[in-house]
Amino acid sequence: MEPFLTSTAIVTLAEIGDKTQLLAIVLAARFVQPFPIVGGILVATLANHFLAALVGAQAAAFLQGDLFRYIIALSFIAMAVWTLVPDKLDEDEPLKAPAKMGAFLTTTVAFFIVEMGDKTQLATVALGARFESALIVTLGTTLGMMLANVPAVFLGHEILKRVSLTLVRRIAAGLFLVIGVWMIVQTAGWV
Repeated sequence: MEPFLTSTAIVTLAEIGDKTQLLAIVLAARFVQPFPIVGGILVATLANHFLAALVGAQAAAFLQGDLFRYIIALSFIAMAVWTLVPDKLDEDEPLKAPAKMGAFLTTTVAFFIVEMGDKTQLATVALGARFESALIVTLGTTLGMMLANVPAVFLGHEILKRVSLTLVRRIAAGLFLVIGVWMIVQTAGWV
């Protein structure tokens, strides 16, 4: 349960205010069809995060040892710092998916591409390496993405007016930091 719950919590918090959440709001405003957008987010996240978690789990299987654990711990600490930096959609880069693709396909393609190299994808790689379970981490991170993005699709602008993104980013950064420090403490044998 720990890999699932940790993955869900971290990604839910890290996703709030992330550019993919902003993309969900933009897509909802553009297509005014929430269910195909939610379906596209689900499919794109399952595919993207499974690949990311698999990379992390496979790396952990081949690169075991204290050095690798320290690298993973430092990656969580780096994610803590990165999480404090607010995301924004590049206004110079409009959606390139043609409108004829429809809401579902446009969302699926756009989310998959925008999530590449995003902090939640890199967190998924680190979580996959930490817990060595691509499937459970994927389920947890996907649930986290859905918990953050489904309300954004339906309530978008209203949520952003009421939720302190700074506070949410700080809580997410704190979680990343705690996991990173805990891994260092465990690896060093201090507990």
